[in-house]
Amino acid sequence: MIFSLGSRTHAYIAAGVFLVVLLVGVFFMANSAPKTFKTGTMISVEDGMTLDQISSELKEDGYIRSKLLLKFAAKFIFLKEKGAVAGEYVFDTRLTTLGVTRRILTGDFNLNPIKVTIPEGLNKFDIAKLLVDRIPNFDSEKFLSITHEGYLFPDTYFFLPNVTPEKVMDIMEENFTTRVEPLMDDIENSGRTLQEIVTMASIVELEARVFETRQIVADILWRRFDTHMPLQVDVSFKYINGKTTKDITVDDLEIDSPYNSYKYKGLPPTAISNPGLDSIRATLNPTKTDYLFFLTDKEGIMHYTKTFEEHMANIKKYLR
Repeated sequence: MIFSLGSRTHAYIAAGVFLVVLLVGVFFMANSAPKTFKTGTMISVEDGMTLDQISSELKEDGYIRSKLLLKFAAKFIFLKEKGAVAGEYVFDTRLTTLGVTRRILTGDFNLNPIKVTIPEGLNKFDIAKLLVDRIPNFDSEKFLSITHEGYLFPDTYFFLPNVTPEKVMDIMEENFTTRVEPLMDDIENSGRTLQEIVTMASIVELEARVFETRQIVADILWRRFDTHMPLQVDVSFKYINGKTTKDITVDDLEIDSPYNSYKYKGLPPTAISNPGLDSIRATLNPTKTDYLFFLTDKEGIMHYTKTFEEHMANIKKYLR
């Protein structure tokens, strides 16, 4: 006997298949993060925003797959049609829509301090790049526009993910003030301004690597400064065009920049790096010598001379 399925049975089967496909789709959306989910970022939920507004922004920015699923989860899974907690949320890992929904409904901001180590000798452009790499949505342009080169003390810091450029600047400059305070009497008695000390220390920081050689280099550069000789330090070109000694050309020496210590006498208008205490102390307490020139050879060994002719001979001997 042959049985035929009636139209109603066909409808039931079709409805069942549709329901299964729908459930599979919902399960997939609920349990997988969209490919557009951006980690290491931060979003803001403003006070008074509705779930519809929040879900629209999250969908538009690629954090969720479905606005409908977020609102459904809020109402029927987390039992909250309203009540997203206002604030700034950091997403350091990719989350499912359910995960995002839970976070905004419970106020799970994930504002754990971020460890940022600022090495000695970085300039503010280097520091801005480092902060952008570590802190979500950090405004590097604002940071660069307000900070003062030389006063961003190199140290290890712990910043909240929502820290502002102003706050970072305040913390780093306050640390500079605290760390340099024990040296202020020596600075005042040196006959030089704090700005002069910091600017010279920023050069010494990049020219020498150990305290003893920094003291000798500081003495040489102070005597050039005091006798109105050009400082003629190659490290200033890193600040001008990013070049190091081996890359500098004759044309570079003619660049019309106040940071070009071959073309202009005296100290540059600002520091060219952010020195550590070691370089500041060496700059304050130089070792007296008769040298006027120095260079670092390819092995990192420092060589000093009293005359320009001796210096040129060392250049041929150690650098060519």
